Amino acid sequence: MGTPTGRDQKAGDLTTLECRRLENQARIDAVKATESRRKLGQFATPGGLAREIVGNALLIQNAPRLTFLEPALGTGAFYSALLSGAGEAKRHIDGAFGVEIDPDFSRCARELWSACGLEVIQSDFTRLERNDIRANLLISNPPYVRHHYISKEDKAFLARRVFKETGLRLSGLSGLYCYFMLLAHKYLEPGAVSAWLVPSEFMDVNYGSTLKDYLLNRVRLLRLHRYDPRDCQFSDALVSSCVVWFQNETPAAGHHVRFSFGGTHQNPQVTEEVPASALKTERKWTRFPHFRAANPVSADPRRPQLGDYFTIKRGLVTGDNSFFIMTRPQIEAHHLDMSYFLPVLPSPRKLKVNEVFSDIDGFPRLENQYFLLNPDMHEREIAENYPELWQYLKTGEKTTALKYICRNRKVWYQQERREPTPFLCSYMGRGGNGNPLPFRFILNHSDAVVTNTYLMLYPKKELVRLIAVSPQSVEQIWGSLNAITADDLQAEGRVYGGGLRKIEPNELARVRCDILAEKLRKLGWRGEPRMKKKSRQLEFAF
Repeated sequence: MGTPTGRDQKAGDLTTLECRRLENQARIDAVKATESRRKLGQFATPGGLAREIVGNALLIQNAPRLTFLEPALGTGAFYSALLSGAGEAKRHIDGAFGVEIDPDFSRCARELWSACGLEVIQSDFTRLERNDIRANLLISNPPYVRHHYISKEDKAFLARRVFKETGLRLSGLSGLYCYFMLLAHKYLEPGAVSAWLVPSEFMDVNYGSTLKDYLLNRVRLLRLHRYDPRDCQFSDALVSSCVVWFQNETPAAGHHVRFSFGGTHQNPQVTEEVPASALKTERKWTRFPHFRAANPVSADPRRPQLGDYFTIKRGLVTGDNSFFIMTRPQIEAHHLDMSYFLPVLPSPRKLKVNEVFSDIDGFPRLENQYFLLNPDMHEREIAENYPELWQYLKTGEKTTALKYICRNRKVWYQQERREPTPFLCSYMGRGGNGNPLPFRFILNHSDAVVTNTYLMLYPKKELVRLIAVSPQSVEQIWGSLNAITADDLQAEGRVYGGGLRKIEPNELARVRCDILAEKLRKLGWRGEPRMKKKSRQLEFAF
């Protein structure tokens, strides 16, 4: 194409264009509803972050002539940084392509950068049909659209297209950025360098396995730089970010991948060179670099794990907490009978204690008690015999009953069944305020159930037997749960922007619990974990 580059532009011109870009970005963002931007995954790349990533890209891709592709252009933050960086590095941009689905952003980018050699293509990148695009440098911040916002029809189309072009199958739980990364492969020249600014969650979750397979076997993974989640890169998105760097070439045997964490690419807090072979057997890549060093045997199935002793389930999903969960005054105001309700604990944010005692009725002995509406009757019986309850349910027919969870139930107002358990764990948390653990273990003496803001730890058969013989062991087990280290919990959970951490039931089940195992042996535990060869699950020999 032989288009002008940053070398041909005066520094003052580029500065003026970047200022105009930022003004236009702010103007367009201001008129778009937050929920609309979230559904489209429109989270603009900060200018400083774009310059950092481009600067590192020019160190890795040292070709004197560049062909550039940005599949999610926005207003052109990366191209602006590339023009400046290429001029300073004396590189020539032979061709540049930017794809943008939003007409407002594509119009803005075209007005700014067309004269600087960028071809702006207004299109959905996942449906783009262009045979003339080839790039030796791709840099992108693809749309952060979670799978909930992708329609069933679009998921089916994307899955078919990815499989047709790559032979890989993505999970239906994959975010849109996973499709972008795989569908971009056909536009890469041999040896092309790619940099993707994406959520780091793919490194830990099951749906990320296909993407990790691509990075390990289809291209040469160069580096993964993960930003400290406490230092959010996006002011309008609660997401933990990383940059994935790879080169379009066959990975050599024995090659290593550089993992870095915190700080910037040039000055990270921690780095580690990890053999690619180790990544093929490591379930959670966020263990690198620092968690791996601190917990080199964290994934060893022979070590005691919470799943050896507990069956772990998420608390129940009501479908509409504001409709189904009430205080006693609210129940009385609607003239409802307490027999329709189950006691339920408030969310961890509202629960100020870690040990919940019980009153004579089995209700939590708390200043504010909450109750879950769960009438085990069909509508006809309620309508004929319980007029006050029927009247209350009628108020939710056009609102609560139509919400996703409720409308997919057999009876829209009947809840999942959960039995109370003494042992609970908060589902999300940050730690701090005197508690070094990111999650709270709570001892529940009451008959209260919990919602999905908690995980419920149900003792397995041998542990039930031990507790029945020694009821006082409940407090000792709880104490051992609280002795689990923050590192062990964080090694299995996942992290989001701002340092918010989350842990799923299967992840909590894999948390190491050496102190608990030792305590149970002293209390008379008779089971020993063993490896079952076929299922590779831990069972107990009694």
